[in-house]
Amino acid sequence: MPSPLALQSSRTAAIDRLRAADTAAATQALGVVGFTLLTALGAQIRFLPPGWEVPITFQTLAVYGSGLFLGSRNGALAQLLYLALGLFLPVFQGDGHGLAYFAGTYSAGYLLAYPLSAAAIGYLSKRWKTLPGSVLALVAGSAVLFATGVTWLHYAAGHASWMTSIQEGWLSFAAIDLLKMLVVAFVYTGMRRF
Repeated sequence: MPSPLALQSSRTAAIDRLRAADTAAATQALGVVGFTLLTALGAQIRFLPPGWEVPITFQTLAVYGSGLFLGSRNGALAQLLYLALGLFLPVFQGDGHGLAYFAGTYSAGYLLAYPLSAAAIGYLSKRWKTLPGSVLALVAGSAVLFATGVTWLHYAAGHASWMTSIQEGWLSFAAIDLLKMLVVAFVYTGMRRF
């Protein structure tokens, strides 16, 4: 009997077909477009607590899910398509879009990290298919996301210290992000068992 803390699973589940290289192109395209639309929908659900510089959104649920469900390549493609749509359509949080949006928002670093985060999650979760493995892959993807986002925030907001940027751009979100990661990991693991 495998350990409940094992990272690897020899079991192949039907949901794993979404991330397989030999999956039909139409199925892969539907997965990419589906997670692109989920990311755009998640951007519309937002909350900006008083005094915060970056809003809380549901986008990261879709970013994390795209890495787990679609794998490294297609997860990154879903997020690149989302960024490309944002150049022409108002799919980002707020009403902006285009290159001007990136130049004028504190949260652009997080957006630019979406493809990298999804790719990291997809790469690590290729073999780590258990619940603990999925959580670790999500933590790594979250680290990529917040490292890029905090770096952008530091320079865009002109913070005097890195600690301010870390507080505003990561520590304020840590508990919420952990909850999002657990939700995505449990959904993914549950679907693999189903």
